[in-house]
Amino acid sequence: MDPIAFSIFGIDIRWYGILISMAMVIGIFIALNGAKRAKIDEDRLLDLYLIAIPSSIIGARVYYVLFNLEYYKGDLFKIINIRSGGLAIHGGIIGGLIAGYIYCKLKNIDFRKVIDISAPGIILGQAIGRWGNFFNQEAYGRPTDLPWAITIDGVKVHPTFFYEFVWNICVFIFLIKFRKNKKYEGQIFIYYAIGYSIGRFFIEGLRIDSLMIGPFKTAQLVSLLTITGCIFLDRYFQKHDVRREKNEF
Repeated sequence: MDPIAFSIFGIDIRWYGILISMAMVIGIFIALNGAKRAKIDEDRLLDLYLIAIPSSIIGARVYYVLFNLEYYKGDLFKIINIRSGGLAIHGGIIGGLIAGYIYCKLKNIDFRKVIDISAPGIILGQAIGRWGNFFNQEAYGRPTDLPWAITIDGVKVHPTFFYEFVWNICVFIFLIKFRKNKKYEGQIFIYYAIGYSIGRFFIEGLRIDSLMIGPFKTAQLVSLLTITGCIFLDRYFQKHDVRREKNEF
C-alpha cells in the first residue's frame, strides 16, 4: 500500500495527512451542529478550534518525543519533523484540552459544554485517522492466523488499527444516542474518555509498536488512569450537580 496519495511540486502528500485533515473538518462540523443546542456562539467555537487543533498537534508530538527521548535528544530537526511520523493521540487530547480550557476561561465560555459537543467529533475523527495507519502499514499487532489478518512484510498480523476504528465508531454512535439523556455538563466527554480508554487498553495489548514505561505499555497505563479518574468524576458530578439543581429549585 503506497502511503503517498500524490505529489505537488515535488512535495509528497500522504494519505495519513489527508485523513487527519478530513477527520478535523468532520469533527468541527459535528461540533458546530451541536453549538446552537448548547447555546454557544459558533464563531467563538471556531476560534477555539483554530487554537486547540495546533495545540493538539504540538501536544501529540511532545508526548511522543518525551517517550522516545534517546532517539530525539539533541536533534531539533528530528523533533519538529512530524512528516517522518510520531504523533500520540493521548498527547494530542491533553494539548487540545489545555488550550481549550484557557480559551474558555478567557472568553467566559462553559468549558464543560464545549468538551461535550466536541467529544463525538473527536472519537469519529480518531476512527477516520486510524485508516492513515493502514496506508502507512503501522499500528498493527502480533502475528495471527485469524481469517481477517493483514499481511505486513510477509507476516499475517492483527489489524489493530481496524479494531480501533470499529470500536471508535461504536463509541461515537453511543455518544450521539446518549446526548439527550446526559445528567450534567461534561458527561458526554467523560463517557467518551471512558469508552475510548476501555477499547484502547485491550487493543494496545495486541500491538507490537507501543510506547513503553519500563516493562509497561504507556497507552495501557494512561487508559487505566483515565478510566479510574473519569469514573470518579462521573460520580462526583452526578451527586454535585443533582444537589445543586435541587437547591436552585
